[in-house]
Amino acid sequence: MSGTTVPLKRRAPVRPARVLLHVFLAGTALAWLGPLLWAVFSALRPYSETSDKGYVSWPDTLSFDNFTNAFQQSDMLHYFGNTLVIAIPAVLLTLFLSSCVAFYVSRFDFRLNLALLLVFTAGNLLPQQVVITPLYRLYLLTDLPGITASGKLYDSALGLVLIHVAFQSGFCAFVLSNYMRSLPHELTEAALVDGASVWRLYWQITLPLCKPAMAALATLLSIWIYNDFFWALVLISTGENMPITSALNNLSGQYFTDPNLVAAGSLLTAIPTLVVYFALQRQFVSGLTLGSSKG
Repeated sequence: MSGTTVPLKRRAPVRPARVLLHVFLAGTALAWLGPLLWAVFSALRPYSETSDKGYVSWPDTLSFDNFTNAFQQSDMLHYFGNTLVIAIPAVLLTLFLSSCVAFYVSRFDFRLNLALLLVFTAGNLLPQQVVITPLYRLYLLTDLPGITASGKLYDSALGLVLIHVAFQSGFCAFVLSNYMRSLPHELTEAALVDGASVWRLYWQITLPLCKPAMAALATLLSIWIYNDFFWALVLISTGENMPITSALNNLSGQYFTDPNLVAAGSLLTAIPTLVVYFALQRQFVSGLTLGSSKG
């Protein structure tokens, strides 16, 4: 019985460029995670200890008291509900309307095809601070008796939903139109031959194929709308109607602010965004890598 020898594979020599790359990536990761880890460290320490020993010191006590106090003092559960009332309709409306625009400009050929897409995309290039004054006056002049609690578009969840839809639809329409253009036109042609309507082409044929892109956009939109502070600060005046990002002001006193308590509250507000990301992580990554193997 003759034996066979398996040649040993030589390990590739470690190149200095690869070592520098790993050092750079590790340093970048630490630079991004550093503030987060420092916030966790501060939130676990009582303020009395940090005021006596300083923030750069070895802790004597670590507890979750700051998280409990931040959740109770800021009435965080109520403001979480306000945020869901704003974020969920805004994300769903944005995806629906932007997918309709993307379907129209990508699957049908007409003279103003590209111009229409540019109009939607150009809305994202306009700074929010430029339109805030006329938009604020428009919200005050728009009466909605019986629809909103304030009787106006101002100081209402509906006003925030509409402004988020208006500002986010352009980016989503641009991304979805590029993805829909990569879909085979034979699918549309075959459906038209079989007598399918335009709505059926959109809802039953094109939209199911866009699930990865829709999931990636849903993740981004959820994070962007959830973390919004500017529009809520300007277009909401009643404290009970504000979303969670504005509710952190309840942790700040008139003459004293506990930074450890604010750090704990900030970490609590970040939990829903992490849940959304991990729930849609696979679809989000696949949506980002669409088309990376083409060419």
